[in-house]
Amino acid sequence: MLDLYKSVSFKISGIITRQYSTSFSLAVSLLEKEKRDAIFAIYGFVRLADEIVDTFHNFDKEKLLYDLEEDLRYALNNGISTNPVLYAFAETVKYYNIPYDLVDAFLASMKSDLHKTTYSSREEIETYIYGSADVVGLMCLKVFVDGDENKYQELYHPAKKLGSAFQKVNFLRDLNFDSNELSRVYFPELIGRKFTDEVKKQIVSDIENDFSEAVEGIKKLEGRARFAVLAAYYYYRALTYRIDKLSADEVLHQRISVPIFIKIALTIKSYLVYKLRLL
Repeated sequence: MLDLYKSVSFKISGIITRQYSTSFSLAVSLLEKEKRDAIFAIYGFVRLADEIVDTFHNFDKEKLLYDLEEDLRYALNNGISTNPVLYAFAETVKYYNIPYDLVDAFLASMKSDLHKTTYSSREEIETYIYGSADVVGLMCLKVFVDGDENKYQELYHPAKKLGSAFQKVNFLRDLNFDSNELSRVYFPELIGRKFTDEVKKQIVSDIENDFSEAVEGIKKLEGRARFAVLAAYYYYRALTYRIDKLSADEVLHQRISVPIFIKIALTIKSYLVYKLRLL
């Protein structure tokens, strides 16, 4: 019967992924089932932690995050959890030998969101982004290389850069919500400055540099992992392009997204690039 519980746990993480992120879930759906379930499990866990710090405003967030961490450690040590999301994630961590220091770094960034609202230096924001996004990319990389430690080390830096690029794009897309609803400032460029077209240009340029380094790693991924990551890469490049074409004021007053028909077209493009080895 534990097999049934395990299957349901991974399906629940899949539902969470599909409900919260159409772009990410569409890209992940391009993987073979075993790796797809593992990536869903990773996303399910990080989304659960992120929800605690971002939306559970009328509850004791610190206690909830502490309990989540303790429950995860129990799941890892004992091979079971009554929380299906934690069970699926713990199974993925163990199966793919995901280093726990990546999980620790992620939780550290989530804890900082409980109290810290302004990241005023490059060092501060890089530390936060490493924990909130880079390590998630590295967890996924562990799944993609399927135990090949040499490949993991080779792609370590590009995977971090892709995580950074995705996170910075999310920060830009959610700038209005983060600043007005959560009172958070993630860009050091905004300390003592308004969000202007010039500031936006600087941030987009930084994101493009991250993408340029990340794409070198995507080229070296094998199998359907390259197809799936290519799709995610193209989705986020399209989102960056749309942000770049808008004025700073427009970015501040709307949540930019990529229409589904464009995502479908980009998925087809990803498949052709993947099959024809054009990248």
